[in-house]
Amino acid sequence: MADGGGQTHAQAVRRAADTYGAAADHYDRDTLAFWRRYGELTIARLGPIPGRRVLDLCCGSGESALAAARAVGPDGSVLGIDVAEPMLALARRKAAAAGLGNVEFRAADATATRLPDDAFDLVVCVFGVFFVPDQAAFVGEMWRLVAVGGELALTTWGPGVFEPGNGEFWRAVDAETEPAARFNPWDDITTPAALAALMTAGGVPNPQVEAVSGHQPLAGPDAFWDIVLGTGYRSTVDRMTAPARERLRDRLLARLRALDVTEVRTDAVLGNARKSSG
Repeated sequence: MADGGGQTHAQAVRRAADTYGAAADHYDRDTLAFWRRYGELTIARLGPIPGRRVLDLCCGSGESALAAARAVGPDGSVLGIDVAEPMLALARRKAAAAGLGNVEFRAADATATRLPDDAFDLVVCVFGVFFVPDQAAFVGEMWRLVAVGGELALTTWGPGVFEPGNGEFWRAVDAETEPAARFNPWDDITTPAALAALMTAGGVPNPQVEAVSGHQPLAGPDAFWDIVLGTGYRSTVDRMTAPARERLRDRLLARLRALDVTEVRTDAVLGNARKSSG
């Protein structure tokens, strides 16, 4: 089945794998500290969770999974799943360095894990639900995996994420003489109402959703290029020729220098729901 942009599920999964596999070389730079910040915040909102079984879907380089592993302690367990093997390699290295033996990482399609019903006390997905054409079905699959009494937690980007860099990036893309295929599915769900509606459409009753504000300091305007290469923007630039990428970079950074951009917005939306016996 294809989405509104003509992309099938398999194509969407492949593009996400390619994008974030490539982005792994920048993912853990200081300029991208927001990955860790929101991974930790998503877990912290769940409250005390010692001994729980946690599933982290679209786990990336493991920030939310590692936070969960610390929170559940040695009597708990965490499974992280992602399609980008380079990201999982980062996650495994970080888990080993932290001495966390209660977390495992597997390469798989997060929308089709074939894991049993009600298998986890907590299922989380941080900045991942928007990558597939049928987002409601993905939410329904996550909800299937939550045990009675357990909880689902979803985190998406808020409106204006990475501004003012975001707008300047897309203007620079539009000014390029070689057309580029845009990739910005994270713009689909940017408000509490939108995330609540998605969770409800996926069969999740009474979701509790809130918006949080944030910003990411930059060492200077040029540091925004680290964000370009360490996020979903990477898909757009990697599909350009080398000369076009250089022109894009020069055009974008010249504009950010002129504006003296030293921070960007990193607002997010977080949703939670508990599965009751009823």
